[in-house]
Amino acid sequence: MNDESGRPYPGWQDPLHQMICELNLEKFAKKAIEVEALIVERLRQLQQSNHGPNERAAISYGLSILRMIKRDRLGHPD
Repeated sequence: MNDESGRPYPGWQDPLHQMICELNLEKFAKKAIEVEALIVERLRQLQQSNHGPNERAAISYGLSILRMIKRDRLGHPD
């Protein structure tokens, strides 16, 4: 399911993209928490079905980006 952004999983990819582009550290930290919650909820939904191997791979990649950016911008440990 693509939206006008062209992202196949806009429910969590669009907020992740917005977080990546956020320059204000306070807003970034808040958005990071929100994105993590969206991803965790989506993973929970995917566990209850046999569908979603492509989305699970995309989520894994998205989480690695999230961790890297949190480490670099907020000093969070890996």
